Amino acid sequence: MTTLSRLQLPSPTKPYFHLRQAPTRYLPNQSPSVDFRRWDPSNPSPPPPPPTPSSASAAARRLSPITRYICDSLRRSHHRWGPEVLSDLDKLRRVPPDLLAEVLKTLTDPTVASKLFNWAGKQKGFKHSFASYNAFMYCLNRSNQFKSAEGVLDLMSAQGKPPSEKQFEILIRMHADAGRGLRLYYVYQKMKEFGVKPRVFLYNRVMDALVKTGHLDLALSVYGDFKGENLVEDNVTFMVIVKGLCRAGRVDEAIGVLGSMRGRGCRPDVFAYTAMVRVLVSEGNLDGCMRVWEEMRRDGVRPDVMAYTTLVLALCKENQIASAFGLFEEMKRRELLVDRAVYGALVEALVVNGDVGKGCKLLKEMMGLGYRADLGIYNCLIKGLCEGDWVDKARMLFEITVQEELVPKFNTVKPLWVSYVEKERMDEFLALVNRVRELGLPVLDYLCEFFSFLFGKGEGDLKALEVFELLKDKGYCSVSMYNVMIEGLHKVGEVKRALLLFKEMRETSDFEPDSSTYSYVIPCMVDDGDVKEACSCHNKMIEMSWIPSIAAYRSLVTGLCKLGQIRQALMLVQDCLGNVIDGPMEFKYSLTVLHACQSRKAEKVIEVLNEMVQQGYPLDDVVYCAVIHGFCKCDNLDGAKEVFLAMRRQNILTETNLILYEDLLVEHSNMLSVELARAGLKLFSRRSKTRSKLTRVLGILS
Repeated sequence: MTTLSRLQLPSPTKPYFHLRQAPTRYLPNQSPSVDFRRWDPSNPSPPPPPPTPSSASAAARRLSPITRYICDSLRRSHHRWGPEVLSDLDKLRRVPPDLLAEVLKTLTDPTVASKLFNWAGKQKGFKHSFASYNAFMYCLNRSNQFKSAEGVLDLMSAQGKPPSEKQFEILIRMHADAGRGLRLYYVYQKMKEFGVKPRVFLYNRVMDALVKTGHLDLALSVYGDFKGENLVEDNVTFMVIVKGLCRAGRVDEAIGVLGSMRGRGCRPDVFAYTAMVRVLVSEGNLDGCMRVWEEMRRDGVRPDVMAYTTLVLALCKENQIASAFGLFEEMKRRELLVDRAVYGALVEALVVNGDVGKGCKLLKEMMGLGYRADLGIYNCLIKGLCEGDWVDKARMLFEITVQEELVPKFNTVKPLWVSYVEKERMDEFLALVNRVRELGLPVLDYLCEFFSFLFGKGEGDLKALEVFELLKDKGYCSVSMYNVMIEGLHKVGEVKRALLLFKEMRETSDFEPDSSTYSYVIPCMVDDGDVKEACSCHNKMIEMSWIPSIAAYRSLVTGLCKLGQIRQALMLVQDCLGNVIDGPMEFKYSLTVLHACQSRKAEKVIEVLNEMVQQGYPLDDVVYCAVIHGFCKCDNLDGAKEVFLAMRRQNILTETNLILYEDLLVEHSNMLSVELARAGLKLFSRRSKTRSKLTRVLGILS
């Protein structure tokens, strides 16, 4: 019976092939690749491949037996050079240079590699080969010992084997891959010292690495050496220099090099011109980019899609919409594939110029070609329609965005919300808020960003309050929204309303203030003149193990300084610097001023204040209060007055503030004297009580 007669075709109801089971023979270490009896034609996924050996074991099997012996010896000694390794090496008859190179390729420890390299060199009649030197340099470079790798060149010369171009090429490639341009130039100079003349490709590699690392002048000096050797430039040589000149903005010189390139019969191709265009666009040199574009047309080179796309995006970014559209139409005439990014950039540029209708037509054309617009294009068009007073069309476009299974972000709904609020179409505003919630989006987070945007616009505090009250009645409220409202009202100077919201939050709402709430409300209380309540809020935060914001610290310190509570203000400064990561420089300089005051010399304090002025930091109340407290502690009021007069002579301190700080100096000095007297009375009272107790005890004992 033939094979075809044994094969039964599957019936429509049976999805499997049926084969007669016959004995199958395999080699001892062979397994079948596919079992047709288990193959499902409706799900033809291949079976998982058999486990493959690890790369490390496979690499080990590729090594020679003696190399594996040496590597095992190092592994047993934990890759440390010692007597055990030397004993194993002495068992070998000889380690030739090629075998040494093979071992060095497997090592990662530069110390062990150096010991092994030196040991091999001490063998009788042994001479290192270029392969062993190369492997040693690679090993050193793998451990980032590139300077030691450069020293191998001197070692080769000392051992009577001068380095060739290959060794310098290895070092140049190492430095180029790591971006070490200056070290690469050092190797190039060393190559000239050894009298090695590089070929064209190595010159190109050196110049390209220097250009990429930002050392164009060094690259041009190497190019001068190149021409001095009477070598002939190829396309790579010219393009390396041209790209470097373009990146440095030296377009005239780049075009001159292009002229020299044409004179040598090397005409730049489309890839070379595209690279130049991309370099100039990345540097923001659009004028130079257009000049290179004209040179490309003059050479008869037809731009490719990448060149068109790069230039159109750059023109749209600079709002040169007419030139961008000209190139766009040229792309369509040439039947080139227009990228979606081009459509997006053109739509955005049209919306910025107020031509939203043309942008919508472009979107329709884009979708007609089978493209799927991204969220950025929809956001741009929605914003343009809202600014053009076409809010209803913008809402329709929002629904299309949802139908396209795109997830709207805050920038998608923000223009619609702003338009509804400005036109007082609050029902539609609430409908869109509900729609956002139905889509499963973080509507409360979006509303927080919306209120921040309203306050950022200016003169939006009344609208924000009205919308906040409306949303609160509809159940859209959170602690974050309260925080945004308090912060925004404080920024626009509505401190009373911010405090009313804080009071409402604590007394009537279901939301408990968090650390951000207290950090926002403390500056409001200080600006309202209630520093005592602000201190209570600070103490509440400390009880809850919360850290106030830097703005809260600054505001509270300023309020305490104005009330003359200098010691408490400086304690708060130390607390701030101990809690926050990067505290205000004014606070740091305040502690420096206190330290300088301990010398009782006004000159040192004046140096610190002048340094602050030079660094651009203002001399605010906390700094002058630090001067007052520091000199009062040293009982040197004249030193503080000398500092104030020096600041007055430099017109840093006004006459009014000079009088104010001198009065504060006297008050603080008197307060410290009173505190010192009270401390002395307490100490005397304690001693008297102790003495009387001692007298009574002695009387009882007697």
